[in-house]
Amino acid sequence: MPTGASARRGPLRVGERVQLTDPRGRLHTVTLAPGATFHTHKGYFRHDELIGAPEGSVVTSSGGVTYLALRPLLADNVLSMPRGAAVVYPKDAGQVVAMADIYPGARVVEAGVGSGALTMSLLRAVGDQGYLHSIERREDFAAIARANVEGFFAGPHPAWRLSVGDLSDVLPVAEEPGSVDRVVLDMLAPWENLEAVAAALAPGGVLVAYVATTTQLSRLAEDLRDDGRFTEPTAWETMLRGWHLEGLAVRPQHRMIGHTGFLLTTRRMAEGVAVPERRRRPAKGNYPVEEEWTPEDLGERSISDKKVRRVRRDLGADEV
Repeated sequence: MPTGASARRGPLRVGERVQLTDPRGRLHTVTLAPGATFHTHKGYFRHDELIGAPEGSVVTSSGGVTYLALRPLLADNVLSMPRGAAVVYPKDAGQVVAMADIYPGARVVEAGVGSGALTMSLLRAVGDQGYLHSIERREDFAAIARANVEGFFAGPHPAWRLSVGDLSDVLPVAEEPGSVDRVVLDMLAPWENLEAVAAALAPGGVLVAYVATTTQLSRLAEDLRDDGRFTEPTAWETMLRGWHLEGLAVRPQHRMIGHTGFLLTTRRMAEGVAVPERRRRPAKGNYPVEEEWTPEDLGERSISDKKVRRVRRDLGADEV
């Protein structure tokens, strides 16, 4: 049976995370524990009422509020799991898997693991017979990611390898040249690693990068063109708008998930083969040659060490 499949079936168990939905559609996520209780200002109920119950059960609090209990889907889990770094939203993770054509058995390298959200989708895609090597610069983020991923799959995944370090240092040592089918980059300056990526990718292999700003997107696209070993890059973004469904009152929801990031894909040319020349080339000098990039420069909120330590403590993520 594929890794994690047994944990998605059967009655609700001790230690599982369960998503509760109240009559107004509000969501609560709890981890089932014997003797524990779930409290709100409208009463409580005991976890024991759900332990051993089938998924899709309804429990009523002491205040008369009913809650529908279901296991969180992968998308639900990503949005509710403990995190240190920001996560890749499910709408973007799905695009990465589909547009990079990440298939069962593929050999994939991921750099910039964050809290492990995209890692879960990638492992689902490559399957037990595939291979995913995740590389993260920060040891504390890697520990949080490991705890989240192993919590979701109910244990270690046989296809997963997690390393701490810089991609440019780890990749040339860990992977044979031309042995990687797909590379996924989620980092501030992905263009700094094009040499290592080009060496690792097999001819026809796909590079997909997730960046937050147009500045990053432009720099990466131009550096890929100048490199000469990649096809013409393609970029896009995905916006998600839900709909209100109530009788004949069917309309777009007032709130939507708008811009989260840009995705860029390109493919590795065969060794020694020149890229067909573009008809138009942009003017040079549109950006500095060398820049120092920080999360604050790109509008990201900094993550305090105190918060990261708290998340690691809550997850029990002491080691990578």
